[in-house]
Amino acid sequence: MCASHVANTDDRSPRLYWRQRLAWSVVAIAVVIGITTIALSFAVRNTQNSLGPPPLNTIAEVSKTVIDRNGRLLRAYTTTDGRWRLPVTHKDVDSKYLKLLFAFEDRRYWQHGGVDPWAILRAAQQFFTNGRIVSGASTITMQVARLVDRKHERTAGGKFRQIARAWQLEDKLSKSEILDLYLRLAPFGGNIEGARAASLAYFGKEPKHLSVGQAALLVALPQSPERRRPDRHTAAARKARAHVLATAVAAGAITKAEARRARSESVPNRRLQFPKFSAHLADAELAARPALAQHRLTIDRNAQAQLEQLVKQHTTALGSKLSAAIVAIDHTIGEVIALVGSADYLDASRLGAIDMTQAVRSPGSTLKPLIYGLGFEAGLIHPETLIEDRPTRFGHYAPKNFDKGYSGTITIRHALAQSLNIPAVKVLHAVGPAKLVARLRRFETTAALPADTEPSLAVGLGGIGLKLVDLAKLYAGLARGGEGITLTHRFDEVAKRFLTGAVAKDALQKRLLSPVAAGYITDILKDAPPPPNAKPGQIAYKTGTSYGYRDALAIGFDGRHTIAVWVGRADGSSTPGLLGRTAAAPILFDAFARISSKRSPLPTPPRAALMVSGTDLPPPLKRFRGDVLATSIRGPFLETPVSISFPPDRSQLARNIDIESEAPEPVLLRAEGGSLPLTWLVNGAPINSAPHNRHVVWKPAGSGFVKLTVIDAKGHVDRVTVRLQ
Repeated sequence: MCASHVANTDDRSPRLYWRQRLAWSVVAIAVVIGITTIALSFAVRNTQNSLGPPPLNTIAEVSKTVIDRNGRLLRAYTTTDGRWRLPVTHKDVDSKYLKLLFAFEDRRYWQHGGVDPWAILRAAQQFFTNGRIVSGASTITMQVARLVDRKHERTAGGKFRQIARAWQLEDKLSKSEILDLYLRLAPFGGNIEGARAASLAYFGKEPKHLSVGQAALLVALPQSPERRRPDRHTAAARKARAHVLATAVAAGAITKAEARRARSESVPNRRLQFPKFSAHLADAELAARPALAQHRLTIDRNAQAQLEQLVKQHTTALGSKLSAAIVAIDHTIGEVIALVGSADYLDASRLGAIDMTQAVRSPGSTLKPLIYGLGFEAGLIHPETLIEDRPTRFGHYAPKNFDKGYSGTITIRHALAQSLNIPAVKVLHAVGPAKLVARLRRFETTAALPADTEPSLAVGLGGIGLKLVDLAKLYAGLARGGEGITLTHRFDEVAKRFLTGAVAKDALQKRLLSPVAAGYITDILKDAPPPPNAKPGQIAYKTGTSYGYRDALAIGFDGRHTIAVWVGRADGSSTPGLLGRTAAAPILFDAFARISSKRSPLPTPPRAALMVSGTDLPPPLKRFRGDVLATSIRGPFLETPVSISFPPDRSQLARNIDIESEAPEPVLLRAEGGSLPLTWLVNGAPINSAPHNRHVVWKPAGSGFVKLTVIDAKGHVDRVTVRLQ
């Protein structure tokens, strides 16, 4: 019994011994780990103190970008150190890319605190097993730490500093913010930084929608960006992509079928140009507000791209050294939706860097509609008024028609539709060139005249300087029934202008023409003959050619859009045979087709417009009497001129209500002097009256400002403006 008991005790002793040894080993390891942790904490704290806070301000700069109304990139600029570093967040990239990124770089990114201990153990075990580094232990946070410090140290000390910096970042930033830093700063070869810049440079598209193969390539490049640059080392890039795909399959991030399809995708072998849509406007916007990182414009990138392509195609067909420009406006709210400054921004032979939408050039015949509009507004003419197209001299000035011919007796409608010079100058002589220039300047256009000169009749045929954007604004005013509008290309200004009432204020204070006059102009211009293969009647437009064939112009509008086109040489040289109707009009009609496949209906003339034939016009409007008017203004009157005796100019009339009918009582208008018969007009539209009486009973239709005009048999005119209350 005793011997057996002793034997059993001896058998238990080795087991007890090893248990005790294991327990002491665990305690020792725990002590070592504890001491190491404490030492590591002190070391990290000291390292963090020596490092200082993360230099986030030094990597805050991103490429300045210009985006369109829908947030699509129009143009980007490099940073001050020459990097393409576009703003991007994890919400801007494809989910497939993020899935592959985490599977390949950092599977426990959302769980660890900046350093993944399991990844460190795995890397150590692989190193001791294989005798070489098989996989690294750097987390995404550690890579961001390296990118923030701009140091890539492979020493133990360098790795320790990365760990210290990674913990700093985890304390200061959220996981999403750290991920965003990686997406913005990761290197992709050359001066490309960030996933968005890389996607644009290698695939020509935003990273929001990537194929699996494209996403895998973007994951692979930052590990060795220069050795794997697809534009220089395509084979290496393909091999690295395959490794990412294999790792993703092993991690369950993608299927084998997805990986197989991704491996069959081609690898880009060149870098693409970054977008340069609306380059001139983007440059101007950046110069105007240099501190702003992102500029949002009212430009529509699709329309802009279509019109840039259109301009390049047409100018290539027209000949070398010619350029072209387009301004497209949504005149319902005054937004510039496309602005093409030249045929090719980078084409030095065409001086493509010059923005021809802002160049002061001759408008040619494009001001004729405004001249006739002023005549309509003053009650001097009607679209069916007859006028003589014959050789005429105005002092030393003797204008000639473009074709050197004469049409004889024609209507104002025909004169404008055929763009005849002599009738236009006659009407301008009656209206006064100073009034035309004053109206242009009131509408806030350039209206540049030679220094120390007064407006002359030559203004009507292009003897004044205007920008293409000025002409676009003028025709937008016509399209709006004569209402004023301020153009804007800044997206944030549109809502502000509506909220502050600026749009309504412009319509009232910056009126171009009366509604009746604008309606007459639209009715004439819609019937202008279109270019070959174009449908007539959908666009009201006018062409123009400047003196010496230097500028060809075409400006038109439908119910929503106004487009202005210029063709010529940016250096101002002559191009024989360059005409608005053959060089610019085809571009205009093509531009409307590319902006929208359907035309918005043109506005109809207002109810106050007198839409009758010439035989039904009042006698003073049947034939233009501008010569008589001009003589009476310049010389002494042989008889008492016609004048409105009631109501006085700038007076206020109270609208009394008839008790029985409950309608406003009529107003008695009285005139003195002049030769009978008399014609009365209200806001440019004739009213019913007894032509051989010097008074007329007028029934106002509403309240507000009203312009009253009386014309006698010899063309003498008097006008007053009253306010009805």
